[in-house]
Amino acid sequence: MKRPSLTAWILIALVAGIAFGALFPGPAQKSAILGTIFLRLIKAIIAPLLFGTLVTGIAGTGSIKTMGRIGGKAILYFEIVTTIALFIGLAAVNLVQPGVGVQLGSQSAAGLPATHQNFSDIIEHIFPTSIIDAMARGDVLQIVVFAFIFGAACAAVGAKARPVVEFCDSLAEVMFRFTNYVMYFAPFGVFGAIAAAIAARGLHVLLNLGKLVATLYVAEAIVVVAVFGASAVLARVPVRRFIQYAREPFLIAFSTASSEAALPLALENMETFGVPKHIAAFVLPTGYSFNLVGTTLYLSLASIFIAQAADIHMPFSTQLVMMLTLMLTSKGVAGIPRSALVILAGTAASFNLPIEGIALLLGIDALLDMARTSVNVLGNCLATAVVARWEGVKL
Repeated sequence: MKRPSLTAWILIALVAGIAFGALFPGPAQKSAILGTIFLRLIKAIIAPLLFGTLVTGIAGTGSIKTMGRIGGKAILYFEIVTTIALFIGLAAVNLVQPGVGVQLGSQSAAGLPATHQNFSDIIEHIFPTSIIDAMARGDVLQIVVFAFIFGAACAAVGAKARPVVEFCDSLAEVMFRFTNYVMYFAPFGVFGAIAAAIAARGLHVLLNLGKLVATLYVAEAIVVVAVFGASAVLARVPVRRFIQYAREPFLIAFSTASSEAALPLALENMETFGVPKHIAAFVLPTGYSFNLVGTTLYLSLASIFIAQAADIHMPFSTQLVMMLTLMLTSKGVAGIPRSALVILAGTAASFNLPIEGIALLLGIDALLDMARTSVNVLGNCLATAVVARWEGVKL
């Protein structure tokens, strides 16, 4: 008999966790430690893995011009896809109007951090003051910037930098093996995380969350099928093979609601899929800051939902300005926990929306986060394949 794949074990763990959380809520809440251990192990992988693969990839190309071209194509793709996602979310929330008839209560969102970052703050955040500090905080974008410059310096130095590049290559290989070991624990982590969530919130969290959750999931599905599907067809990405390699990172992201948990496996699987190391190592982590398709769609939907719930009429021109604001501010909060809520808080303050609307979303944020995070990961995996095809790579 063929042994079950990691995907199968994750699905089994997901179903078992839901059942365990519903039937035994007391013990299930204690199982959260399994999910916590899994996420801590994953976070330990990210910084050395990104640094090793990115430096090796950039130094291996031997051309800063090549990396600049790849970066330009990636950013162009990111902005096109996230803009389309914004408008899909905007169309969905205006069509369904899930917030109409909702009476905002007196819940307080005091203590929820708000963000008022301007353009200069966003640009400043990109550049690290210390690579050690960036690694300790898990700031993916700052690690990418440092590794990009470091790899370019290695390429410029040439033969004298070979020992450093070989060390980074060995580091990447070791971290990939480390990732394989950690992934054996993934089903246990998924089981613990989902069981604890169901035990804390009840089974109704999965069944009756109303129009908002349904609208988000349908809109995210439209993005996956229409936008991602069209991108794959236009770039001539082999869809069936891509799904085969992207499904495990997608499921991990969905079940843990953590992009970080899926990053190491996504990076390894995209390389196995055929994406060159220097493209995968640059595009995938960069997308974690610039290509948050699922989160971008959610932000457009949630912000208009709050306006509808508060019975605030918002003309389409104002909605467009708010969408532009969301697009800019979402680039500057990479690595902040619950960043979607942080961005919403800042947007609510800027457009005079009641802050109580964010408190209204807190109760269902876990399930919303599962959808937006998994679509983020899938979109970034596809971005590596699209950019690779633009570079003439046969997948």
